[in-house]
Amino acid sequence: MVDRVSTAGQYSAILANLMAAESAQTNAENRVSSTKNGNDLKAFAQQAETLTAMKSVDARITNYQAQNSQIAAKLTQQDQALTSVAGSATAVRQAMADALASNNADTFMQEVQDQFQTAVSSLNSQYDGKFLFSGGQINTQPVSAQQMTDLTAGSPPGPLPTISTFFQNDSYTVKAKLDDSTTVTTGQLASNLGSPMMTAFQAIQAYNDGPNGPLNGPLTAAQATFLTGAMQNWVGISTNLTSAAAQNGLVQQQVDTVAKNLVTQQNTLTSMIGNITDADMAKAATDLSNAQLSVQASAKVLQSLQSDSLLTLLPAG
Repeated sequence: MVDRVSTAGQYSAILANLMAAESAQTNAENRVSSTKNGNDLKAFAQQAETLTAMKSVDARITNYQAQNSQIAAKLTQQDQALTSVAGSATAVRQAMADALASNNADTFMQEVQDQFQTAVSSLNSQYDGKFLFSGGQINTQPVSAQQMTDLTAGSPPGPLPTISTFFQNDSYTVKAKLDDSTTVTTGQLASNLGSPMMTAFQAIQAYNDGPNGPLNGPLTAAQATFLTGAMQNWVGISTNLTSAAAQNGLVQQQVDTVAKNLVTQQNTLTSMIGNITDADMAKAATDLSNAQLSVQASAKVLQSLQSDSLLTLLPAG
């Protein structure tokens, strides 16, 4: 009696093993070549939702970083302008002190006019084509006066022009959100910064044009008294403008601190994403080697099975 021999089931099992081994080999080869565990969210199964959330946060951090770089550059330009305005106030005060010390005002008005133009130019500073101190009126020059005489135009016989008419900014102060929890005020207004200074410039020009002027040559007693009183006013103006520059500096520090924190957050997030997406290269290499052996073994078994035949089991006739 000859036992019944069937190879159909054996072929099916060996082919399934071979296909599984080839799939494992392909998967391992992809991980080795790409250093990633997969190319799409399907490859990460239950971690797909977590991965999507982390990538969303990563994109938001990247947007904050790009925005904050622009804010930092703007604040740097703003710092230069504010420092320049404060420097002009200090220079006017020094010009008064020099005139009083020498009892002579030969160059005084020219020096003050030069500082006036520097201050106006600084208050009209732009960044990226937009006026820094105009509030929401970014396309409108905030200070319209160009010469000190503009501040007294029409007087006498009329009254002195109202200083507010020389400022074209609105009351909007620019704010910026640096990250999910930090919002800062980055904008300052020309009228807030410059009104006391322009009022003081106006007073100098009006005095120069008045009955006790001009402020030129040896000082009279009345002129010395005027400059002494005015100089104290300019001390306060200089101090306030220096404080405005310091406030801008504090905002710069906040932006810098947040920028460093965002880098730290993104580095941590990148590491967390990598723990999911990045392949363990040692394991991937081992898996590839094992898969290759499995393919070879399955192929040999299939080849051996193909060589089997009932004819080889039957005796020769």
